[in-house]
Amino acid sequence: MTDSERGGRLGEEFFTPGTSSFTEFLAAHRPGLLPTRRPFPDGVRAAPDAFPHGTTVLALAYRDGVMIAGDRRATMGNLIAQRDLEKVHPADDHTAVAFAGTVGLALDMVKLYQVELKHFEKIEGVPMTLNAKARRLAGMIRQNLGQAMQGLAVVPLLTGYDHTAPDGEQGRIFSFDVAGGLYEKTDFHAEGSGSPYARGALKKLFHKGMSRRDAALAALQALYDAADDDSATGGPDISRRIFPIVSVITEDGFERLPEPETEELTRVMVEQRRSRPDGPTATP
Repeated sequence: MTDSERGGRLGEEFFTPGTSSFTEFLAAHRPGLLPTRRPFPDGVRAAPDAFPHGTTVLALAYRDGVMIAGDRRATMGNLIAQRDLEKVHPADDHTAVAFAGTVGLALDMVKLYQVELKHFEKIEGVPMTLNAKARRLAGMIRQNLGQAMQGLAVVPLLTGYDHTAPDGEQGRIFSFDVAGGLYEKTDFHAEGSGSPYARGALKKLFHKGMSRRDAALAALQALYDAADDDSATGGPDISRRIFPIVSVITEDGFERLPEPETEELTRVMVEQRRSRPDGPTATP
């Protein structure tokens, strides 16, 4: 019986003690609401250009915490499906998630993950540890394996500020594979079709103890390199004033860099490219 059939009254399952996981609650009582259910019969795969896909996202540790950024393009095969997609989202006050892959499923997964963390904190009275948040997201990705095998993969990138970590190591980065494999990355990482070029740029630009401005410029340079060699990654669109999304997580929490700051840094980076089209060299 649905809630409407009960005259708007909640069912008994809402008042019965159980799991602190909202995802497990849905799987038990409303499995049809989960974004991880298979959309096609077994053996059927999605056409590679039938659904918007998003790339590229990256993260790097810096002096005050961790930075996470992404380009704005979504593609459907050789078509640009969206120019201003937001791929970086806060998961809670001290955690952020970005995604590459099937856009519709990724956005639903991000929303479900946000509710998952909030539900746990309300039930348990304390927030999850960062390690637990990473494992919980890995479990959600594993539930999506059936859709990934049908061609609808979602590959998130998780970052967070860990108050329990030693000084200088509070900014942490986690990556995943489509089967839910969990991997903690040191210093920096990137996901998506442009990730090999973004990681190459970060490898030469990253150094310990970077300031917020230097880290943001490194992130923008890495996204520019990704767009330079990967047609699915969008570069800064100066004429439309569409710039990458850059966010930070520090002891004070999640903060998306204001658009004027991102625009100013982007214009500085583009101007640097006029004299050095291949980007800056490695820091000695």
